[in-house]
Amino acid sequence: MPPVLIGKEPPKSWKKINEERKALKKQRKQEKLLKELEKNSQSVLEEAKANVEGADNIKADPSTISIAVPGSILENAQSAELRSYVAGQIARAACIFRVHEVIVFDDVGVATARETKRNYNSDDEEKANGGDSRPPTVRSSCLQLARILQYLECPQYLRKFFFPLHKDLKYSGLLNPLDTPHHLRQQNVFLYREGIISDKKAKDGHSYVNVGLLNDVLVNKAIEPGVRVTVKLDNVKDNNKKLRGKIVSPEEPRRETGIYWGYSVRIAHSIAEIFTKGPYAGGYDLTIGTSDRGTNVHEVPNRSYKFNHLLIVFGGLKGLEEALANDEKLNVDDPALLFDHYVNVLPRQGSRTIRTEEALLIALAALQEKFEPSVPEVEEKLDEYQLPRSDDTGIRPDVIKSNKKNKKRKFDEHVNNHEDNQEEHRKNIMETKTTFENSIDENQHAPSEASRQFNNASSTIDDDFEVVPTNEIKSMVPSKDLGDLSRFD
Repeated sequence: MPPVLIGKEPPKSWKKINEERKALKKQRKQEKLLKELEKNSQSVLEEAKANVEGADNIKADPSTISIAVPGSILENAQSAELRSYVAGQIARAACIFRVHEVIVFDDVGVATARETKRNYNSDDEEKANGGDSRPPTVRSSCLQLARILQYLECPQYLRKFFFPLHKDLKYSGLLNPLDTPHHLRQQNVFLYREGIISDKKAKDGHSYVNVGLLNDVLVNKAIEPGVRVTVKLDNVKDNNKKLRGKIVSPEEPRRETGIYWGYSVRIAHSIAEIFTKGPYAGGYDLTIGTSDRGTNVHEVPNRSYKFNHLLIVFGGLKGLEEALANDEKLNVDDPALLFDHYVNVLPRQGSRTIRTEEALLIALAALQEKFEPSVPEVEEKLDEYQLPRSDDTGIRPDVIKSNKKNKKRKFDEHVNNHEDNQEEHRKNIMETKTTFENSIDENQHAPSEASRQFNNASSTIDDDFEVVPTNEIKSMVPSKDLGDLSRFD
């Protein structure tokens, strides 16, 4: 029996020590879990409060303007380059006048296209599928116009992800850029950015988004890669390497800041689908058709077209009358019956016809004073951000200054080196000239000295060789005629 020490505790066994350590570790783990639960509950409460406050402060969506153009306008172009350029003109006009939706509709129709066999690839699988009729395929001109419009609207840093090489985009490099506010460059600072979900691994419930910056942004939702999203950045003004943000609706930048955020593209197989398959719940509350047979636009009072969702429809080469005649679903002869207003945007036109890309600019400019949107767009808090302006060409001024300094420094160095080389060359010429003149003077004034040098040199050479001074050569040559020397040839 081990001795018991009075006044001291007996030593603990290793088993008991391990049990106490495990109990202490378990207690600490439970405390840590409780702290995490309290933290999560607080964050949930704060988020719920923010959502409630945000719901109270939600602004109404601004009023929208939609335009509908026929895809057949590309078939009237003489070459592939001109087809692309016409599509680029439509995209430019849509952005200049802040259009929110561009509809490309087929004004030729299924029956007429089959009869004339113009750029229509029928997908007739009714019999193969047992009478299951499918919607007709899109005309190639409509599809090309829609593809080019989508390509130009997409920010430059996202195009390589969404638009692979395609024959419709062969001449897209000839088109003028849109330079819309959502085409942000790397040095621009703004609260919202367009991006694509990357395949970079993130923690549960999160994902990384490529928004055109040096580092990807960690967002609060897990979405499959390859999806285009609109991201609202947190602490955008802080130069943090770890960026965070949240995914929002594409309409939020317009609603919250009043900035123009591009347009969407939709394809309609007929003129009837323009009205029946719109993205808005109540449809278009104001529709306008353009034709040279409509009402004079100058007779329309200013601010008389009140709307929330406006639709303006343009005709093709033969006007809206031909598009209505080719639509099998509409039993209307007069296109003015389809619209709330049928307007002639350019009375007394000098040309017999106005091309659709020209009519687009003319109509949107002439109708600007006639519009009265229910919820106008008001730009707010844009001065604190570094958005691209009209004088912003994408070239950083600090880079330009540094390049100018480098070029000036190199030019000064080149000039200095050239001057030094010229001065050195001038000195060499003067030294050579002086040496040459001195040598001439010595030869003229001291010929006996040269002969003495030769005589001294001859004494050091073997006796087999005879060295003759130059001043004695003349005395060795006889003065009389040498006669015929041809025998030495």
